[in-house]
Amino acid sequence: MCNSVFFLIKNVVFLAATTDEMNNRIFGLDPQLLADSSLLALSVFVLFVALSYLLFNPARDLLNKRKDKIKADMDASISDKATAEQLKVEYAAKLRAADREIDELLSNARKKAQIREAEIINEAKIQANLMIERAYKEIELERNKVKDEVKNEMITVASYMASKIIEVSMDKTIQTRLIENALKEMGEKTWLN
Repeated sequence: MCNSVFFLIKNVVFLAATTDEMNNRIFGLDPQLLADSSLLALSVFVLFVALSYLLFNPARDLLNKRKDKIKADMDASISDKATAEQLKVEYAAKLRAADREIDELLSNARKKAQIREAEIINEAKIQANLMIERAYKEIELERNKVKDEVKNEMITVASYMASKIIEVSMDKTIQTRLIENALKEMGEKTWLN
């Protein structure tokens, strides 16, 4: 390379010196010019080959490596896309399975709720029947109590009336018969109402 530069400088000096001689000619084609031109072309070719080896080959290698990396990235991307599609299908299947499971759970919960509802209604009916029975018993007890109170009250009133009437004109046998007749007449119909 240094030789080429040195040679170029030598040619420039030589051309400057021979410029005077060439001024007389229009185009000076002498053997020295042809030799120098050939040597210059050879130097440029050697310089091109050397630069190609030193600069262009590493650049080509860099571009080839980059091309290979891009191809590998594209292959990985295609592989990842296929994997993603497979995962998407798997997740869709899992979501459908989860939806079915949720539907089953909701169905079971509804069935349990309906069973529990029926149990609660049955318990409420039983409690209502028990309360009605207790109410009837209490009513019956109250009715008997009222009957007894009315009976006692009537006996008291009848005794009072009888005593008043007896005082006036009756004896004890007539008085007893009158009380029994009054009780028989009032009898069961009065007590049941």
